[in-house]
Amino acid sequence: MASENKSNSDKFTVQGFTDLSELQFPVFMFFLFIYLIIVLSNVTVFASIALNSHLHTPMYIFLCNLSVIDIAYTSTILPKLLAMLFTQCKTISFLECFIQVYFFIAFACTEVLLLAAMAYDRYIAICHPLRYSILMSQQRCAHLATAVWITSLFDPVIHTSLITNLSFCSSHNIDHFFCDATPLLKITCSDTFTIEIWTYINGTLLVISALIFTLVSYVFIITAILNIQSAVGRQKAFSTCASHMTCVIIFYGTIISVYIRPTSTYSPQQDKFFALLYVVCIPMLNPIIYTLKNKDFHHVFKKLNQKFH
Repeated sequence: MASENKSNSDKFTVQGFTDLSELQFPVFMFFLFIYLIIVLSNVTVFASIALNSHLHTPMYIFLCNLSVIDIAYTSTILPKLLAMLFTQCKTISFLECFIQVYFFIAFACTEVLLLAAMAYDRYIAICHPLRYSILMSQQRCAHLATAVWITSLFDPVIHTSLITNLSFCSSHNIDHFFCDATPLLKITCSDTFTIEIWTYINGTLLVISALIFTLVSYVFIITAILNIQSAVGRQKAFSTCASHMTCVIIFYGTIISVYIRPTSTYSPQQDKFFALLYVVCIPMLNPIIYTLKNKDFHHVFKKLNQKFH
């Protein structure tokens, strides 16, 4: 299969957003601006946590991991997109494309599992506050984070291997702005039954299981919050998990709408829109959502402001 692909062509053409040459530079500047915001905001969150010892708690360690994921997530997609927009050369080699598919899936899986770990952390903090330091020690937090990364880096191996064995004899034009599994399956002339079945199985085992675990955690969390007698106590407890709930809703809403469905229902324009949400909007919004009303971050930023003035 690989030799058949290479004999025909060893490159894909990524269609992107527009074929109009006069729009390439404005689109380039837009994505460059967004990418810089994502990197700088997530680096700021990471550095704030790493350099302040009082933030070395499980909740902030998980948030630190989330910042790393968001930077890695967008860095898998946007630098190549920016290069294509700047040079107006829309080709990507087979190898680059499959590497992009692998890391995109890996980092998506990492975020799925990390959001579940963060939900468990909030469940322990709100439902078992007196045992929190025992049930969610720094050692256990480190073990959970390590398990999340190892599982996620191994998970896309089968998926990516199946994609690399596909034959693209009819078209090499990817109707998307990066190499994603769904548009690749749309242009292959190979049978996609096996890979689609694996997608559903893997999606059920990983994504749906993590979502169910997260939702069950929040059922217990909300029940515990409603049983708090003090209105101030309820508000304080809810504020500790509201940001996480917001990120979970946005992330899972977009991921499920794009991937947990048959390839035959693929709509390029619709999928590009949803892809923008989880490739660009979520990594850009996460630092804002988690720090906007967080008193610990406000205290850190206030100290930094005092140092520089």
